[in-house]
Amino acid sequence: MTIQFKFFAIPITQSAEAETELNAFLRSVRALTIDKEFVSHGENSVWCLAVEYLPQAGEKDFKKSDNRNKTDYREILSAEDFVLFVKLRDWRKQAAVQEAVPVYTIFTNEQLAAIAQKRTATLTDLKTIDGVGESRAGKYGDAIMKIVGMEKTAETGGQA
Repeated sequence: MTIQFKFFAIPITQSAEAETELNAFLRSVRALTIDKEFVSHGENSVWCLAVEYLPQAGEKDFKKSDNRNKTDYREILSAEDFVLFVKLRDWRKQAAVQEAVPVYTIFTNEQLAAIAQKRTATLTDLKTIDGVGESRAGKYGDAIMKIVGMEKTAETGGQA
């Protein structure tokens, strides 16, 4: 096998997609070294990474395999559920930035879609979503209930 290089630029704002791409790539190869450098350009600052790696046996094109498994929630959810899903996704992104964690560690898209479809109204309901336990419900439940409650109020014309 031949040593290869892959380069990444991770912006400091709106970095979720680039981070997901980097993490998927790192899972698909045997990384030998990772050199990183912070390039400061105000709001356009980025982390530049050079990954020296060995391809795994039978390595797949990680971008293609990721795109094949993406779900278009506009097709799956009703228009009303999709509006709530987008609001939940926006909240999740802000929460992830504040906590400096990937968005999927807060809730996955599947979990947000289930919350939107079920109009999860209580912490007990939230814990019925696959993968949501006591810890997540306790940590994020109030924010979720607030968003779902605001959406219910908007749908009923101000009458919750």
